[in-house]
Amino acid sequence: MALLEIKNITRRFGTFEAVKNVSFEVAAGEFFTLLGPSGCGKTTILRMIAGFDLPDEGSIILDGVDLKDTPPERRPIHTVFQSYALFPHMSVVDNVAFPLKMAGLQQEEIRAKVKAVLDLVHLSEKGDQFPHELSGGQKQRVALARSLVNRPRLLLLDEPLGALDAKLREQLQVELMSLQRDVGITFIFVTHSQAEALALSHRIAVMNEGRIEQLDEPSKIYGFPNNRFVADFIGNCNLLDVTVSGRQDDALTLASAGLGTITAPARPGIDVGTKGVLALRPEMVRIFGNDAAATDAAGLANRFHGKVREYVYIGDVTTYIVFLDNGQKIEALAPNAGSGRARFFETGDEVQVAWRGDAGHFVID
Repeated sequence: MALLEIKNITRRFGTFEAVKNVSFEVAAGEFFTLLGPSGCGKTTILRMIAGFDLPDEGSIILDGVDLKDTPPERRPIHTVFQSYALFPHMSVVDNVAFPLKMAGLQQEEIRAKVKAVLDLVHLSEKGDQFPHELSGGQKQRVALARSLVNRPRLLLLDEPLGALDAKLREQLQVELMSLQRDVGITFIFVTHSQAEALALSHRIAVMNEGRIEQLDEPSKIYGFPNNRFVADFIGNCNLLDVTVSGRQDDALTLASAGLGTITAPARPGIDVGTKGVLALRPEMVRIFGNDAAATDAAGLANRFHGKVREYVYIGDVTTYIVFLDNGQKIEALAPNAGSGRARFFETGDEVQVAWRGDAGHFVID
Protein backbone atom coordinates (compact mmCIF):
# COMPACT_ATOMS: atom_id res chain seq x y z
CA MET A 1 0.00 0.00 0.00
CA ALA A 2 1.20 3.53 -0.81
CA LEU A 3 2.27 5.78 2.07
CA LEU A 4 0.19 8.69 0.72
CA GLU A 5 -2.93 8.48 -1.42
CA ILE A 6 -4.42 11.58 -3.03
CA LYS A 7 -7.90 10.69 -4.26
CA ASN A 8 -9.85 12.99 -6.59
CA ILE A 9 -9.10 16.20 -4.70
CA THR A 10 -10.57 19.48 -5.90
CA ARG A 11 -10.00 22.92 -4.37
CA ARG A 12 -12.05 25.98 -5.31
CA PHE A 13 -11.55 29.62 -4.44
CA GLY A 14 -14.92 31.16 -5.28
CA THR A 15 -15.64 30.09 -8.84
CA PHE A 16 -11.97 29.41 -9.62
CA GLU A 17 -10.84 25.79 -9.48
CA ALA A 18 -7.19 25.79 -8.40
CA VAL A 19 -6.99 21.98 -8.27
CA LYS A 20 -9.24 19.87 -10.49
CA ASN A 21 -9.94 16.25 -9.53
CA VAL A 22 -6.29 15.29 -8.95
CA SER A 23 -5.25 11.76 -7.91
CA PHE A 24 -1.83 10.21 -7.30
CA GLU A 25 0.02 7.98 -4.86
CA VAL A 26 3.42 8.38 -3.21
CA ALA A 27 5.44 5.37 -2.01
CA ALA A 28 7.37 5.27 1.25
CA GLY A 29 10.92 6.56 0.77
CA GLU A 30 10.11 8.22 -2.55
CA PHE A 31 11.32 11.64 -3.73
CA PHE A 32 8.15 12.84 -5.47
CA THR A 33 7.97 16.21 -7.23
CA LEU A 34 5.06 18.43 -8.21
CA LEU A 35 6.32 20.51 -11.13
CA GLY A 36 4.60 23.23 -13.08
CA PRO A 37 4.34 26.94 -13.85
CA SER A 38 3.16 29.49 -11.30
CA GLY A 39 -0.54 29.15 -10.56
CA CYS A 40 -0.84 25.52 -11.70
CA GLY A 41 -2.04 24.28 -8.28
CA LYS A 42 1.08 22.53 -6.97
CA THR A 43 1.45 24.63 -3.79
CA THR A 44 -2.29 24.35 -3.13
CA ILE A 45 -1.91 20.55 -3.14
CA LEU A 46 1.04 20.80 -0.75
CA ARG A 47 -0.97 23.00 1.62
CA MET A 48 -3.84 20.50 1.59
CA ILE A 49 -1.48 17.63 2.42
CA ALA A 50 -0.03 19.68 5.29
CA GLY A 51 -3.53 20.58 6.54
CA PHE A 52 -3.17 24.34 6.06
CA ASP A 53 -6.00 24.12 3.53
CA LEU A 54 -8.78 21.57 2.98
CA PRO A 55 -10.07 20.05 -0.27
CA ASP A 56 -13.64 20.80 -1.33
CA GLU A 57 -13.86 17.27 -2.71
CA GLY A 58 -11.78 14.12 -2.45
CA SER A 59 -9.58 12.69 0.27
CA ILE A 60 -5.97 12.65 1.48
CA ILE A 61 -4.97 9.36 3.08
CA LEU A 62 -1.69 8.84 4.97
CA ASP A 63 -0.79 5.36 6.22
CA GLY A 64 -4.35 4.28 5.51
CA VAL A 65 -5.89 7.08 7.61
CA ASP A 66 -8.01 9.85 6.08
CA LEU A 67 -6.55 13.18 7.27
CA LYS A 68 -9.71 15.27 6.86
CA ASP A 69 -10.29 15.55 10.64
CA THR A 70 -6.60 15.80 11.59
CA PRO A 71 -5.36 19.37 12.25
CA PRO A 72 -1.93 20.38 10.86
CA GLU A 73 -0.14 20.15 14.21
CA ARG A 74 -1.22 16.54 14.68
CA ARG A 75 -0.18 15.33 11.23
CA PRO A 76 3.19 13.48 11.08
CA ILE A 77 4.21 15.91 8.36
CA HIS A 78 6.67 18.81 8.28
CA THR A 79 7.05 21.57 5.71
CA VAL A 80 10.19 23.40 4.58
CA PHE A 81 9.53 26.79 2.99
CA GLN A 82 11.59 28.94 0.64
CA SER A 83 11.76 31.64 3.35
CA TYR A 84 13.43 29.28 5.91
CA ALA A 85 11.03 30.44 8.71
CA LEU A 86 13.77 30.29 11.35
CA PHE A 87 13.43 32.01 14.73
CA PRO A 88 15.91 34.92 14.53
CA HIS A 89 16.38 35.18 18.32
CA MET A 90 17.32 31.48 18.66
CA SER A 91 20.65 29.78 17.97
CA VAL A 92 20.91 26.99 15.41
CA VAL A 93 20.72 24.38 18.18
CA ASP A 94 17.61 25.99 19.70
CA ASN A 95 15.92 26.32 16.30
CA VAL A 96 16.46 22.63 15.58
CA ALA A 97 15.49 21.59 19.12
CA PHE A 98 12.25 23.59 19.13
CA PRO A 99 9.89 20.85 17.81
CA LEU A 100 11.40 18.34 20.24
CA LYS A 101 10.83 20.68 23.18
CA MET A 102 7.26 21.21 22.05
CA ALA A 103 6.84 17.43 21.99
CA GLY A 104 7.99 17.25 25.64
CA LEU A 105 11.16 15.19 25.15
CA GLN A 106 13.79 15.02 27.88
CA GLN A 107 16.80 17.33 27.57
CA GLU A 108 19.30 14.48 27.13
CA GLU A 109 17.28 12.97 24.27
CA ILE A 110 16.90 16.40 22.67
CA ARG A 111 20.67 16.97 22.73
CA ALA A 112 21.35 13.59 21.13
CA LYS A 113 18.78 14.07 18.35
CA VAL A 114 19.92 17.63 17.58
CA LYS A 115 23.57 16.58 17.41
CA ALA A 116 22.74 13.69 15.08
CA VAL A 117 20.71 15.81 12.66
CA LEU A 118 23.25 18.68 12.62
CA ASP A 119 25.93 16.12 11.76
CA LEU A 120 23.69 14.90 8.95
CA VAL A 121 23.40 18.37 7.38
CA HIS A 122 27.09 19.24 8.07
CA LEU A 123 26.37 22.07 10.49
CA SER A 124 27.78 20.71 13.75
CA GLU A 125 30.20 23.60 14.09
CA LYS A 126 27.41 26.21 13.63
CA GLY A 127 25.25 25.17 16.59
CA ASP A 128 25.86 28.32 18.66
CA GLN A 129 25.39 30.78 15.80
CA PHE A 130 22.23 32.71 15.00
CA PRO A 131 20.39 32.85 11.64
CA HIS A 132 21.73 36.30 10.74
CA GLU A 133 25.28 34.90 10.98
CA LEU A 134 24.61 32.15 8.41
CA SER A 135 24.68 32.06 4.61
CA GLY A 136 21.52 31.33 2.63
CA GLY A 137 22.55 27.74 2.07
CA GLN A 138 23.32 27.23 5.76
CA LYS A 139 19.93 28.68 6.75
CA GLN A 140 18.19 26.27 4.40
CA ARG A 141 20.09 23.33 5.93
CA VAL A 142 19.03 24.47 9.42
CA ALA A 143 15.42 24.54 8.22
CA LEU A 144 15.85 21.01 6.84
CA ALA A 145 17.45 19.84 10.09
CA ARG A 146 14.57 21.24 12.16
CA SER A 147 12.07 19.46 9.90
CA LEU A 148 13.93 16.15 10.03
CA VAL A 149 14.85 16.06 13.74
CA ASN A 150 11.77 14.12 14.85
CA ARG A 151 11.64 11.96 11.73
CA PRO A 152 8.25 12.84 10.20
CA ARG A 153 6.51 10.31 7.96
CA LEU A 154 6.43 12.91 5.22
CA LEU A 155 8.50 16.01 4.46
CA LEU A 156 6.97 18.68 2.22
CA LEU A 157 9.36 21.10 0.51
CA ASP A 158 7.88 24.24 -1.06
CA GLU A 159 10.45 25.78 -3.46
CA PRO A 160 13.14 25.37 -0.76
CA LEU A 161 16.03 26.31 -3.06
CA GLY A 162 14.28 29.14 -4.89
CA ALA A 163 16.01 31.98 -3.02
CA LEU A 164 19.54 30.68 -3.60
CA ASP A 165 22.01 31.62 -6.34
CA ALA A 166 22.60 29.13 -9.15
CA LYS A 167 25.86 27.61 -7.90
CA LEU A 168 24.64 27.18 -4.31
CA ARG A 169 21.35 25.81 -5.59
CA GLU A 170 23.19 23.13 -7.57
CA GLN A 171 25.31 22.24 -4.54
CA LEU A 172 22.26 21.90 -2.31
CA GLN A 173 20.50 19.73 -4.90
CA VAL A 174 23.25 17.16 -4.48
CA GLU A 175 23.07 17.46 -0.67
CA LEU A 176 19.29 17.14 -0.72
CA MET A 177 19.44 13.92 -2.77
CA SER A 178 22.07 12.49 -0.43
CA LEU A 179 20.11 13.56 2.65
CA GLN A 180 16.87 11.98 1.42
CA ARG A 181 18.67 8.75 0.64
CA ASP A 182 20.37 8.69 4.07
CA VAL A 183 17.28 9.41 6.18
CA GLY A 184 14.82 7.41 4.06
CA ILE A 185 11.98 9.88 4.69
CA THR A 186 9.42 10.45 1.93
CA PHE A 187 9.87 13.86 0.27
CA ILE A 188 7.20 15.74 -1.69
CA PHE A 189 8.93 18.59 -3.46
CA VAL A 190 7.29 21.57 -5.17
CA THR A 191 9.20 23.51 -7.82
CA HIS A 192 8.79 25.34 -11.12
CA SER A 193 12.39 24.49 -12.10
CA GLN A 194 12.50 21.68 -14.66
CA ALA A 195 16.21 21.08 -14.16
CA GLU A 196 15.74 20.76 -10.41
CA ALA A 197 12.87 18.30 -10.80
CA LEU A 198 14.77 16.16 -13.31
CA ALA A 199 17.87 16.08 -11.11
CA LEU A 200 16.21 15.21 -7.80
CA SER A 201 13.09 13.15 -8.35
CA HIS A 202 12.18 9.50 -8.47
CA ARG A 203 8.92 10.53 -10.12
CA ILE A 204 7.49 13.85 -11.36
CA ALA A 205 3.90 15.02 -11.71
CA VAL A 206 3.82 17.78 -14.34
CA MET A 207 0.91 20.11 -13.58
CA ASN A 208 -0.93 22.66 -15.68
CA GLU A 209 -4.06 24.65 -14.80
CA GLY A 210 -4.94 22.50 -11.80
CA ARG A 211 -4.48 19.12 -13.48
CA ILE A 212 -1.68 16.56 -13.83
CA GLU A 213 -0.60 16.39 -17.46
CA GLN A 214 1.87 13.53 -16.96
CA LEU A 215 3.20 11.51 -14.02
CA ASP A 216 6.30 9.41 -14.61
CA GLU A 217 10.01 8.95 -14.05
CA PRO A 218 12.20 11.92 -15.09
CA SER A 219 13.68 10.11 -18.12
CA LYS A 220 10.19 9.24 -19.41
CA ILE A 221 8.91 12.79 -18.84
CA TYR A 222 11.89 14.20 -20.74
CA GLY A 223 12.16 11.63 -23.52
CA PHE A 224 8.52 10.65 -24.02
CA PRO A 225 6.25 13.62 -23.21
CA ASN A 226 2.49 12.97 -23.31
CA ASN A 227 1.57 16.17 -25.11
CA ARG A 228 2.74 19.50 -26.45
CA PHE A 229 2.57 21.22 -23.05
CA VAL A 230 4.87 18.70 -21.35
CA ALA A 231 7.29 18.65 -24.29
CA ASP A 232 7.49 22.44 -24.34
CA PHE A 233 7.64 22.92 -20.56
CA ILE A 234 10.34 20.35 -19.79
CA GLY A 235 13.66 21.69 -21.06
CA ASN A 236 14.23 23.03 -24.57
CA CYS A 237 12.40 21.20 -27.31
CA ASN A 238 11.86 21.61 -31.05
CA LEU A 239 8.18 21.17 -31.90
CA LEU A 240 7.45 20.45 -35.56
CA ASP A 241 3.82 20.37 -36.73
CA VAL A 242 3.33 17.17 -38.70
CA THR A 243 0.73 14.72 -40.02
CA VAL A 244 1.20 10.95 -40.05
CA SER A 245 1.44 9.88 -43.71
CA GLY A 246 2.54 6.28 -43.18
CA ARG A 247 3.43 3.72 -40.55
CA GLN A 248 5.41 0.52 -40.22
CA ASP A 249 6.14 -1.71 -37.26
CA ASP A 250 9.09 0.36 -36.08
CA ALA A 251 8.68 3.75 -37.73
CA LEU A 252 6.25 6.54 -38.57
CA THR A 253 6.44 8.60 -41.72
CA LEU A 254 5.47 12.20 -40.99
CA ALA A 255 4.65 14.96 -43.47
CA SER A 256 5.75 18.48 -42.56
CA ALA A 257 4.34 21.34 -44.66
CA GLY A 258 6.98 22.86 -46.91
CA LEU A 259 9.69 20.66 -45.44
CA GLY A 260 9.00 17.14 -46.65
CA THR A 261 9.04 13.72 -45.07
CA ILE A 262 10.34 12.96 -41.58
CA THR A 263 10.99 9.53 -40.11
CA ALA A 264 10.18 9.04 -36.42
CA PRO A 265 9.82 6.12 -33.98
CA ALA A 266 6.54 4.21 -34.16
CA ARG A 267 3.88 4.51 -31.48
CA PRO A 268 0.93 2.17 -30.92
CA GLY A 269 -2.52 3.42 -31.77
CA ILE A 270 -1.40 6.14 -34.18
CA ASP A 271 -3.27 6.07 -37.50
CA VAL A 272 -2.43 7.58 -40.86
CA GLY A 273 -3.87 11.10 -41.04
CA THR A 274 -3.32 11.84 -37.34
CA LYS A 275 -2.13 15.41 -36.78
CA GLY A 276 0.36 16.21 -34.05
CA VAL A 277 3.86 17.44 -33.30
CA LEU A 278 7.29 15.86 -33.39
CA ALA A 279 9.06 16.68 -30.12
CA LEU A 280 12.78 16.74 -30.85
CA ARG A 281 15.39 17.69 -28.26
CA PRO A 282 18.21 20.01 -29.47
CA GLU A 283 20.90 17.54 -28.33
CA MET A 284 19.50 15.01 -30.82
CA VAL A 285 20.04 17.39 -33.75
CA ARG A 286 23.41 17.43 -35.54
CA ILE A 287 24.61 20.45 -37.51
CA PHE A 288 27.02 20.34 -40.48
CA GLY A 289 28.50 22.70 -43.02
CA ASN A 290 27.13 22.20 -46.55
CA ASP A 291 30.52 21.00 -47.79
CA ALA A 292 30.70 18.19 -45.22
CA ALA A 293 27.04 17.31 -44.88
CA ALA A 294 26.82 14.48 -47.40
CA THR A 295 29.59 12.52 -45.68
CA ASP A 296 29.09 13.50 -42.05
CA ALA A 297 25.29 13.09 -42.07
CA ALA A 298 25.39 9.66 -43.70
CA GLY A 299 23.09 7.27 -41.86
CA LEU A 300 20.94 10.06 -40.41
CA ALA A 301 17.43 9.56 -41.79
CA ASN A 302 16.30 13.19 -41.52
CA ARG A 303 18.36 15.92 -43.16
CA PHE A 304 17.32 19.48 -44.05
CA HIS A 305 18.93 22.67 -45.33
CA GLY A 306 18.82 25.95 -43.47
CA LYS A 307 20.66 29.07 -42.33
CA VAL A 308 22.05 29.95 -38.92
CA ARG A 309 20.00 32.82 -37.51
CA GLU A 310 21.63 33.04 -34.06
CA TYR A 311 23.89 31.05 -31.78
CA VAL A 312 24.49 31.02 -28.04
CA TYR A 313 27.91 29.97 -26.76
CA ILE A 314 27.64 28.45 -23.25
CA GLY A 315 31.20 27.19 -22.74
CA ASP A 316 30.78 23.43 -23.00
CA VAL A 317 28.12 23.64 -25.72
CA THR A 318 26.81 26.01 -28.37
CA THR A 319 23.12 26.23 -29.23
CA TYR A 320 22.51 27.09 -32.89
CA ILE A 321 19.17 28.52 -33.95
CA VAL A 322 18.63 27.50 -37.56
CA PHE A 323 15.78 28.53 -39.86
CA LEU A 324 15.00 25.82 -42.39
CA ASP A 325 13.93 26.53 -45.96
CA ASN A 326 10.22 26.45 -45.03
CA GLY A 327 10.71 28.96 -42.19
CA GLN A 328 10.67 26.32 -39.45
CA LYS A 329 12.95 27.26 -36.55
CA ILE A 330 15.04 24.44 -35.12
CA GLU A 331 17.67 24.39 -32.37
CA ALA A 332 20.76 22.21 -32.55
CA LEU A 333 23.09 21.64 -29.61
CA ALA A 334 26.76 21.14 -30.49
CA PRO A 335 29.42 20.19 -27.90
CA ASN A 336 32.50 22.40 -27.84
CA ALA A 337 34.83 19.45 -27.32
CA GLY A 338 36.71 16.88 -29.33
CA SER A 339 40.01 16.58 -31.10
CA GLY A 340 41.18 19.96 -32.26
CA ARG A 341 39.19 23.17 -32.22
CA ALA A 342 35.42 22.87 -32.35
CA ARG A 343 33.86 23.95 -35.65
CA PHE A 344 31.83 27.10 -35.04
CA PHE A 345 29.20 28.41 -37.44
CA GLU A 346 28.43 32.07 -37.86
CA THR A 347 25.15 33.91 -38.33
CA GLY A 348 24.08 33.58 -41.96
CA ASP A 349 26.03 30.37 -42.64
CA GLU A 350 24.23 27.79 -44.77
CA VAL A 351 24.12 24.48 -42.92
CA GLN A 352 22.48 21.09 -42.85
CA VAL A 353 20.70 19.84 -39.74
CA ALA A 354 20.11 16.13 -39.35
CA TRP A 355 18.89 13.57 -36.84
CA ARG A 356 18.41 9.83 -36.59
CA GLY A 357 15.18 8.12 -37.53
CA ASP A 358 14.72 6.91 -33.95
CA ALA A 359 15.13 10.39 -32.47
CA GLY A 360 12.17 12.52 -31.52
CA HIS A 361 8.76 11.58 -30.19
CA PHE A 362 5.42 12.04 -31.95
CA VAL A 363 2.60 13.38 -29.76
CA ILE A 364 -0.99 14.06 -30.69
CA ASP A 365 -1.59 17.80 -30.55
